[in-house]
Amino acid sequence: MPWWSWLLIWTGLVLGLVGMLVWFAFRLFRKALATGAALGELSERVAAVGQVPEMPEPARFRSAVLQEPGEVYLTLELSRIERAQRRQRRRDSLVARGKLVTTRPLTQRTDTDA
Repeated sequence: MPWWSWLLIWTGLVLGLVGMLVWFAFRLFRKALATGAALGELSERVAAVGQVPEMPEPARFRSAVLQEPGEVYLTLELSRIERAQRRQRRRDSLVARGKLVTTRPLTQRTDTDA
């Protein structure tokens, strides 16, 4: 074989290697960008899950011995309503938190390597 054929073979091999390395670097860069976007979305979800709803402080204890019966009944009904509202707010926040954790975004992937 003449010397120029070896030169052509090795030039082709080196150019193929460089092309392959550029292609792999491009794919790796795209995957890194996709991973960064996914981590940003995940951090938003984790921050939303970690939020605790604000609950009002419970009322201080007052003895019902010296109060009127109607006033005691009204206080009892108000506390029942308040407890029911607190339970409903807690249920709503737990449902929202559960939906936030269990749902995933509906994205259609066009590139199977990304």
